[in-house]
Amino acid sequence: MDGAVVSVVMLLACGLGVLGSESDHRYKEGERVPLYANKVGPFHNPSETYRFYDLPFCVPEHVTDKKEALGEILNGDRLVDAPYELNFREDKQLKSVCKKTLLKEDVRKLRDAVSKDYYFQMYYDDLPFWGFLGKVEKDKLDPSEYKYLLYKHVHFDIYYNDDRVIELNIQTDPNLAVDITEDKEVNVEFSYSVSWKRTDTPFEKRMEKYSKSSSMPQHLEIHWFSIINSCVTVLLLTGFLATILMRVLKNDFIKYSHDEESLEDQEESGWKYIHGDVFRFPQHKSLFSAVIGSGTQLLALAIFIFLLALVGVFYPYNRGALFTALVVIYALTSGIAGYTATSFYLQLEGTNWVRNLLLTGFLFCGPLFLTFCFLNTVAISYSATAALPFGTILVIILIWALVTAPLLVLGGVAGKNGKTEFQAPCRTTKYPREIPQLPWYRGTIPQMAMAGFLPFSAIYIELYYIFASVWGHKIYTIYSILFIVFIILIIVTAFITVALTYFQLAVEDHEWWWRSVLCGGSTGIFILCYCVYYYHARSDMSGFMQTSFFFGYMACICYGFFLMLGTVGFRASLLFVRHIYHSIKCE
Repeated sequence: MDGAVVSVVMLLACGLGVLGSESDHRYKEGERVPLYANKVGPFHNPSETYRFYDLPFCVPEHVTDKKEALGEILNGDRLVDAPYELNFREDKQLKSVCKKTLLKEDVRKLRDAVSKDYYFQMYYDDLPFWGFLGKVEKDKLDPSEYKYLLYKHVHFDIYYNDDRVIELNIQTDPNLAVDITEDKEVNVEFSYSVSWKRTDTPFEKRMEKYSKSSSMPQHLEIHWFSIINSCVTVLLLTGFLATILMRVLKNDFIKYSHDEESLEDQEESGWKYIHGDVFRFPQHKSLFSAVIGSGTQLLALAIFIFLLALVGVFYPYNRGALFTALVVIYALTSGIAGYTATSFYLQLEGTNWVRNLLLTGFLFCGPLFLTFCFLNTVAISYSATAALPFGTILVIILIWALVTAPLLVLGGVAGKNGKTEFQAPCRTTKYPREIPQLPWYRGTIPQMAMAGFLPFSAIYIELYYIFASVWGHKIYTIYSILFIVFIILIIVTAFITVALTYFQLAVEDHEWWWRSVLCGGSTGIFILCYCVYYYHARSDMSGFMQTSFFFGYMACICYGFFLMLGTVGFRASLLFVRHIYHSIKCE
């Protein structure tokens, strides 16, 4: 396991596009410091971003695109030379960038951008910074009388320590703006100024300001409140379940051991009397095994991602690091899915393990690929940077064909060769016992609602911060807290599924296999419902592209949670069922 972690970290170090790739970040006075323009887009729609020069800005004579890593492209970054020259420790005052005549179409395009709160993002010596293109003066109530201003001057405040850049802030002056309210040609001169200031902040701490927002005392208080809330939930739940189950099971064990001689004389009831059916294999065993295989792989992926986050790989604005990690680790863990699915399928006395392996390979990748194809087509129609170039798509297909698929097959072959018998403490009868008629609240959907609510209530506070980071402009850096919440989620899911499985067996309903998966995974459905709430109540997202990206990718993530937590629920229930039937004498 340790060797696998080291190899993953080494792979990521090669492909993450780490800081310092262009230089050691040391400069002499007057030396050019790399400045790249990244993208522009409406502030409230994070997925809808465009290339910087898609808007009619001043374009330098020689524009070159920066070569980017896989993760940066997946992140929608498209870095290109910026129109400003910010040489090291060179102050400038009202330096002209260019004089430009904005045509009517240009004015309309820029006015539309200003009305949608367009921002731009740039990187200076790998430090990100943002600014707005203009502003809308809403002095009058009537929208037709709003005034649209385009900023034509940008001031840079740059802080340095010895020969290194530490911090960059920008200011735009509303007094130096051009009115673009009317559809008419406008002559404008774009300019900028630079002011260099000394600071004592060491180079190693220059990225800390980007993580301060999530480490502010009030945010940490809310995070810790979330954890304490979750921990109390876990303690109460586990204490309650442990007490109830231990007492009930103890009474059951005493009852069944004392009453064995007089079993013929009494009416049979309770979980002991379905021992001949409880280990009867589920229907659709190929699909069931594929779910367990895919869920196990996604659980391994989540654990590896957390390990990398905890050792500091995903520091703020390490461009595309998370996307690269997800692609690489998913490819490398596909062998886990193949081994788990095939091994379990053969334990369930399945015969066509090759078909089962294909189903496992496409169970999560298939819906994800179809969603990606649709959303990439939408992004292409919008000419957005979220549209992946053909070369990047080819790279992902090659990773899938040369790494994911072979490892999946190797895992499947290993699972076939290491075939073991299913460990069941009781023999299964030839004919299934009839399940008694049960009240509605013992049905699958009510049980799923009960099973999903508690784990969701343990994580919902933290969900807001994750959504605000992924679908907003906040930065999430407190991975240790997130890891604790994840562990709590796993524990609560396991306990609640075990409890519901016991109550199901107690009323002689022996079809617990699929129920345990559905109850365990139901938290994913709750998260999907939270997506709808977040979109309408907590965000200002709008437009077809942003809506389709948000719900498309969140549906895939919730589906992944369903598979992962469903696997956790089933594994916990299987351990529990084996344990209680080992503890009594089965005939």
